Amino acid sequence: MIHITYPMALAGSGSGAKLTVYIQEDSPELDILERPLVLVCPGGAYCMTSDREAEPLALQFLAMGCHAAVLRYSVAPAVFPTALTELAYSVGLIRNHAKEWHVNPAQIIVLGCSAGGHLAASLGVFWNRDFLAEALGKEPSESGSWKPDGMILCYPVITSGEFAHRGSFESLIGGQEKEISERLSAPAWEALSLEKQVSADTPPAFLWHTFTDDGVSVENSLFFVSAMRKANVPAELHVYPCGGHGLSLANQLTRNQGGFGIQEECTSWISLARIWIEHRYPVKSGH
Repeated sequence: MIHITYPMALAGSGSGAKLTVYIQEDSPELDILERPLVLVCPGGAYCMTSDREAEPLALQFLAMGCHAAVLRYSVAPAVFPTALTELAYSVGLIRNHAKEWHVNPAQIIVLGCSAGGHLAASLGVFWNRDFLAEALGKEPSESGSWKPDGMILCYPVITSGEFAHRGSFESLIGGQEKEISERLSAPAWEALSLEKQVSADTPPAFLWHTFTDDGVSVENSLFFVSAMRKANVPAELHVYPCGGHGLSLANQLTRNQGGFGIQEECTSWISLARIWIEHRYPVKSGH
């Protein structure tokens, strides 16, 4: 396990943002040279990062044979693009250490739940934008180093329109709508509605949501997948008939102290994500 704290100079970071990386040891007994890595962004409405959507998810992907990481990104009062810059920095750091950690540098997947899904999807749509390179202190020509290779979006916050989870956007924008609008060359609320930012450069995605989600409505995932379809970017979406918001693994392992979080029919999402990973991002063998 590797703990990385962020430099103060990183676009407003320094308020406790931390990356924890779980690397599986290389072994000459195993015919595995490189593994994919899943980088988890917990949810929390950009006000906190949920423990229920952090390490429990990372451990599931370790059990699948992947490497994993958890990013405890900056939240309110930090505003856009602080958390996005931290995520981009994290992907770049992992890719820079790919050989040392036996990570396949073309198989770095960002996973986000709820507002963490907005963060993961933001990197998917904004990775090649000049403002992000500027925030990282890098040249736009280097943007491939922090591009994610895939996204897993669990009941993500996406849209700022009719079906918005307004609290997430209010925390993300704070009182700096003018500054953010100038950075994005568009009104902040509109530009951060991610279904409007999907392009052919957006990486493939696996999404799941519940039809009855009363926190972040299913339209968020539907809009994003529809935009990916129009851009001809591969996407897989699973909509479960029942379940509230923030289910995480939907089983006993991530039930909260009030008893919420168990929805048996939704527990299959992690197995479906495993199939998606094994199909698109197989481990590289041959020492």
